[in-house]
Parts: sequence; C-alpha cells; structure tokens
Amino acid sequence: MKAIPVYVVSLGCPKTRVDTEAFLTALGPVRPVDDPRKARLIFVNTCGFIAPAVEESVTTVLDLAAGAAKARGRQRPLLAAAGCLVSRYGREQLAAELPEVDLWLPLADMAAWPGLVLAALGEERAPDAAPRRATTPAGYAYLKIAEGCGHACTFCTIPQIRGQLASAPLPVLLDEARALVAPREEGGQGVPELVLVAQDLTAWGRDTAGPERLAELVEGLARLEGLSRLRLMYLYPAGLTDELLARLADVGGPLVPSFDIPLQHAHPEILSRMGRPFATDPRRVVDRVRARFPEAALRTSLIVGFPGETEEHVKTLLDFVADVRFHSLGVFAYQAEDGTPAAGMPDQVAMEEREERRGRVMEAQRKISAGILAAYEGQYLDVVVDEASPEWPGLFLGRTWFQAPEVDGVTYVSGPDVAEGRVVRALIHEAHDYDLVAISE
Repeated sequence: MKAIPVYVVSLGCPKTRVDTEAFLTALGPVRPVDDPRKARLIFVNTCGFIAPAVEESVTTVLDLAAGAAKARGRQRPLLAAAGCLVSRYGREQLAAELPEVDLWLPLADMAAWPGLVLAALGEERAPDAAPRRATTPAGYAYLKIAEGCGHACTFCTIPQIRGQLASAPLPVLLDEARALVAPREEGGQGVPELVLVAQDLTAWGRDTAGPERLAELVEGLARLEGLSRLRLMYLYPAGLTDELLARLADVGGPLVPSFDIPLQHAHPEILSRMGRPFATDPRRVVDRVRARFPEAALRTSLIVGFPGETEEHVKTLLDFVADVRFHSLGVFAYQAEDGTPAAGMPDQVAMEEREERRGRVMEAQRKISAGILAAYEGQYLDVVVDEASPEWPGLFLGRTWFQAPEVDGVTYVSGPDVAEGRVVRALIHEAHDYDLVAISE
C-alpha cells in the first residue's frame, strides 16, 4: 500500500495534537513532507478558542492554500481544515468565506475524518484501526481522557466548540496508554512519560459512573510496564477534593507531584464574575494539595484585564503569586469572545492596560522561578530526554519532574549516555530564570 504524502499543521492545545495523531494513524501509511507543494494532502487542525488563535488558523489556511496553488507538474494537493475553528463558525460560513479549502471537518464528525479524506483523495481503502502513533518528541506522549466540558466559565468558548463532557472509557484509555509506553521490542512506542490532558481531568467519569474516578484511572496507568513518569495537566480546582488527593498520594511513582491547576485569578470578585469555583478563597485548593504533597510543584494559568478588574484586584493577584510561589505559570490578557457572557459585561479593560498588567505578573513570576530553580543547583535529578538540540551537537532538551512539556522551561542536558527517549540521572550544573543546565552521570 503506497504511503500518502502529507503536510500537517496542528494548531492550539495538546488535545488538538492528539486528534491529529489519531487522524493520521487512521489514514494508514502516510509520508510526512516538509513542503506543502509536494503533498497530496494538506491537513490543518485548527484552533478557535480565542481571537488570536482564530486569526492564526485563518492565516495558516490561506498561506497553505497559496502555496498549494503553486504546485508544479502535479495535481494540486487536497486542502482539508478540521477542528475547533470549523466547529465554532460552521462549515457553511467558512466555505463561503474561504473557498480555497476543499474539505471542512468539524469536531462532531471526528470519527469520520479519515474516511472522508480518503474518499476525497480517491483512495479505495478503509481507515486503519492501528493504535495511535505519537508525533511528540521521544520523551513523552499525551493521553486525552475526555472530550468537552461541563463547566460554565463566563469567558470560555470550549463548551460551545467541543460540547459537553464525554469521558473516554477506562479500558480504551489503558489500551491506548499501553501501546504508547510498551517497549519497542514488544511492539510499543517506548514513551517514558504520559501526560494526561482534558479540559478538566477531575471531571473524568462523572458522565458515566460518578465522581472521583480520576484516581481509578491513575492507579491503572501507574501499573503499566515501561511507564517512568505520569503527569496530570488541567486539574479544575473544585475537583481536587481531599478524597481524590488522598488516593493520588497513595499511588506513588510514576505519578509526579506536579499539578497544573488553572486558577485564572485570585480576587473573589473577579473569580465570581468569571464563574469560577473557590471564589471566596482560591488559596484553599493550594493548601489542600500541599497538605497531601508537601513537595508539590504547582503551575497555574491566570487571566488579567477581565471586565471590572481594578488595580486593587491586580494587587491581590500579585500578592497571591508572591505568597504561593508557583513553580511556573502562564498569564493571558483577557480576550472578549463573541457568544460568551463576559463579552457583554460592563467595565471592559483597555487592551493596552491588559498587556501592561500581564507584563507585571510575568515579571513577578520570572523572579520567583529564578529563585526556585537556583535551589536545584548541585542536586541530582532524573531528566526525561525529549530531543536533540538543533543548535549544539551532543546537547539535548529534556525535563525534570516539575517541567511540563511545551508550557514550562526545559533542562539542557549532555553526557555520554544521553539519548532521545531515555531517562538519565543528571547533576544540575546551572540555573536560569526558567531553564536548567545539567550533566548526566
């Protein structure tokens, strides 16, 4: 069976990447190409979460369409656009505005994507049922455990785009994870680290068998042969109950005590406007986690410039960041998205002010991060090696237990036994604001 030359762009979050990986695997034999003019298929999995992501998706599609039109000596590639942008605006509206696209694929039809594309390509073969192949660097793979979201945050478009919570079944997730982490000699992909993702990990299973099921999934994954590290991302703060944390604390390795908890703000008035939990005291969830995991590395995401936010609210946020001392955090300037309650709220903050506030919080975090990382100098830590540095032969990019892929800093590591996909013991030689430098034993 001849491989299909494919040019792929996957935009947005890790959940979109997982969707792209599943789609590519189901196509059967494919051959990635680095020039869209050499492809038979150009596939863009779009993001539509906020306005800048929408703009990036549209620009990417138009640029690729222009490039595909310049293909010489061969048939023009099929251009397919899929994912969140399509589901947010609808294929009819997008087809009218962007006629350059041959095939629009909304999320509701995700299971049918491979068949629709194969048919459009004139390929007389059925989609492949092989296990999903990861396209991430060798050190990790994402495991998406649920689709959609059942929360009602006033600023968020995800429920409109991806629908309500739909949990993946436990046996399906265990089989998918096993295929990712099993040793290569046994037919697996030999991935040392799994990163669990969903819009809210703590909600997994509530739509099928009741609350507190995340611990059951983690316990099952932790027993998989070949898994060195298990990481949890996107933990909704209200879902981090004492019961869940107690069960997670009993799991032990390979679960790392690194928790991504998107708090979004610290002031009760702003949290209430956002429709967030812990509106009276977000510190409660921090204390709850650290009571069970004293060594926990916490990361969060924050939004500044939300409608009605004042300097008093920003001061509360800055004090909170200084007090909690997150290992890492992301700060986003609020975007007013059509169709969300927040977009119609009074007292919208000027974009210039939003960006200025974002800069202040990020500067505060830079100093905190530098101080935290400096304390690791002279220590030995396990480093998962993701990939070789494109700039320096013999230097690799890896991560310690508190560094999440793509969103946190990295550990630059070198040494005689360092290779992609390995876990190496390394001495932290140097610390910077967000990154570490290490030498393996």
